[in-house]
Amino acid sequence: MAEVIPALTREVLTRMTSGEKRFAQRLKDLLEDDYLCWYDIPIGRKRRYADFVILHPQRGLLFLEVKDWKPSTLKRLNKHTASLLIADRLHEVANPLEQARQYMLETINVLTRDPQLVQEGAFAGKLCMPYGWGVVLTNITRAQMEACTTQEQRDSVLPDHLVIYRDEMLENTDPEEFQQRLWGMFNHCFGARLSVPQIDRVRWHMFPEVRIDVQQHELFGPDLDDLPEFDDEPDELDESDAVEVADDDVAGSRIKKNGGEPGGDLVLSMPARKTSKKLRNRQLLEKLPDIVKILDIQQEQLARSLGAGHRVIHGVAGSGKTLILGYRCELLAHTTSKPILVLCFNITLARKLNAMMASRGLTERVQALHFHDWIGRQLRTYQVSVNYDSGKVWEQQVAAVIRAVDFGQIPRAQYGAVLIDEGHDFEADWLRLVVQMVDPESDSLLLLYDDAQSIYRKKSGMSFSLSSVGIKAQGRTTVLRLNYRNTREILDFSYRFASKYIASHDGDDDHVPLLAPEAAGNHGPLPHLEICQDWLGEMKACANQLLAWREQGLRWNEMAVLYVHGVQGERLGRYLRMEHNLPVNWLGSSTYKKQYNPLADSIAIMPIPSSKGLEFPAVMVMGGGDFDCSDEQINNSARTLYVGLTRAQKYLSVSWSAETELTRRMAEVMAS
Repeated sequence: MAEVIPALTREVLTRMTSGEKRFAQRLKDLLEDDYLCWYDIPIGRKRRYADFVILHPQRGLLFLEVKDWKPSTLKRLNKHTASLLIADRLHEVANPLEQARQYMLETINVLTRDPQLVQEGAFAGKLCMPYGWGVVLTNITRAQMEACTTQEQRDSVLPDHLVIYRDEMLENTDPEEFQQRLWGMFNHCFGARLSVPQIDRVRWHMFPEVRIDVQQHELFGPDLDDLPEFDDEPDELDESDAVEVADDDVAGSRIKKNGGEPGGDLVLSMPARKTSKKLRNRQLLEKLPDIVKILDIQQEQLARSLGAGHRVIHGVAGSGKTLILGYRCELLAHTTSKPILVLCFNITLARKLNAMMASRGLTERVQALHFHDWIGRQLRTYQVSVNYDSGKVWEQQVAAVIRAVDFGQIPRAQYGAVLIDEGHDFEADWLRLVVQMVDPESDSLLLLYDDAQSIYRKKSGMSFSLSSVGIKAQGRTTVLRLNYRNTREILDFSYRFASKYIASHDGDDDHVPLLAPEAAGNHGPLPHLEICQDWLGEMKACANQLLAWREQGLRWNEMAVLYVHGVQGERLGRYLRMEHNLPVNWLGSSTYKKQYNPLADSIAIMPIPSSKGLEFPAVMVMGGGDFDCSDEQINNSARTLYVGLTRAQKYLSVSWSAETELTRRMAEVMAS
């Protein structure tokens, strides 16, 4: 059974024509598991829409347009246009075969600029996979078309081998015959089977929104959105520039319209923009990364299939929740007129989210803030006074905003969508407040949650239900168990350590459960444990470890040092600077955290809670013996340590200079 992206949910099916529904179901039922089929997804940064794009490791890449035209509707067809009789009027639209061909050509132009996607030898520079294009006519049989046209006419306008007709996509159609119809649309069949990295590169080029692990220079300097898309591509036009044409000026572009049978296509007459092909290709090659990282198919499927309404994603550490959040923001930015709000609890994570939005060109549409910063902005924007009589300052500020919303001083429904990362650290009153900020017309809310990383509450699991705070998530909760961040060795060590203190249990749609992670990462070195005499010994061990990672080729900003208490970080930062001349970025206060810049070529030093939501290739966790191991705090201390351990993608080192229950547990796990 093929993977159709997005999933054929009720929401997706409602925007399909009846013919698209039938054809999508045939693709799903009649193709094998290794076929990928995308429906109505924009291709490239210029967002060209094709009805279906099919990718197979051996067969190649195929672009298809699907039309529900009927014999009585289709009146004339030439190489570039079709005349359709709709409501007693003739309408000129693009020939769907030419549309599919244009989408294919534009995409192939991009793919062939990637050295890892082209052939060598006699066919050097040619794409390493077959490609083709075709049309699906869901309401016309092959016999009906042959009865009203000659072979010569079809060969010049709609060749027989490039069309699938109604009688060739029935429920009882033989799978092999159906596949032969698809692959008969290719002019050539050649090449070896595509590797997984090559398939990832194809997806990376076609769907920029699924790119992840953007390099630091791309976050704050020139980014990959600047890559040239297509040679001689047309200037941007809006719908007012559309004109009806009936000659060779048809460019095959369209404005996608849902609903309508054949009237959804607008043909645009667009002037070509002349640029230097050599210059554009050279710019592209200079920016293309050697290794690309993207959402895997399951993550992409989830991200594209999230529908309207309230949604909850409950995932283990490293399962890609924040990546899915980034994709969701990009999608919503194209569909809502109001601003989008992204909230988290951690200041440094807010900086990372801001960088993510900047890399996607979304800073004008998306506000990424930590919760208390958003509270402060609400107070300032709507000039709300705060009575600082008793209690903590931030608690008084939150209470003031809640009162102002209740009395109408601060308006509700300010945002077209609200997305919450680190939902496990939000109080019930916070969530109840934030839910009111969602525009009821869009009603778009996404909550990301992992209770194993909840380090600000003493008890595991929420003490309240999601429905009690206004989150309508029943039937809309997705569970992610696969950990993609850590190597198997790091995940195994971290989870076996924490499993004694963090018990997994089941839940329902309204009470999100704790989850046991499942490894999906690569293998790597075992974590390193360093037992020292005192804190000075830990600092020396830290310096040696950082220098060793540097010798292995890591950049300074690929390393992080996490500690337990504030005084430890200040002493460590001073020691590394003064004694070893190492570039460090100490994030020991909210001021420093708000200035955190992943671009800086320096080692991030921060308390463990500040690392939530972040990840680094190499992590040193210090002060493992300084956690509170009293009966009241042991479980929460274990959770905090678990957060620190799971920040490491490949290399993990842990040090302590005092023996406690937690350090004994780590030593036992490593020895077993």
